Amino acid sequence: MSEDEAVGAPGGPVLVTEGEFAGWSTWKSDAFEQRAGPFYQRRDDKGDHVSAFRAEDRHMNGAGFMHGGLLMTFADSALFTIATDALGESHGVTMHLAGDFLDPASPGQLIEARGKVVRAGGKTIYVAGMVTADDKPVLSFNGIIRRLSGGG
Repeated sequence: MSEDEAVGAPGGPVLVTEGEFAGWSTWKSDAFEQRAGPFYQRRDDKGDHVSAFRAEDRHMNGAGFMHGGLLMTFADSALFTIATDALGESHGVTMHLAGDFLDPASPGQLIEARGKVVRAGGKTIYVAGMVTADDKPVLSFNGIIRRLSGGG
């Protein structure tokens, strides 16, 4: 399957077939996340959802550490990856996102986000997660997704 063939519905995640993130998926239809990251997602060996990207110089602030705005953008994207099963076929928007910066991230590091759905029901999904840089915690986050359609 080529990078441009969709996995699932049109506009959904696209399987990456080459490079460091071969076997992962990315949302080619999300222009902002592609410019910011790009960000990738997959299920790990335990079946948990994980998001990731490789830190580049362009992701850093003036002090040479990862820009906090980028970490929060990544956490926002990761909310939806973590909540994939709870969302099902539904669409949603971020109602709330909060983060605590724990440590800096540097160019070259593998940035990953993992978490769990704390509660899901009706129109809200509560998520808690952690962003790491080479397995070192750099951002703790929590958020609420508002389901817009389907599900329940």
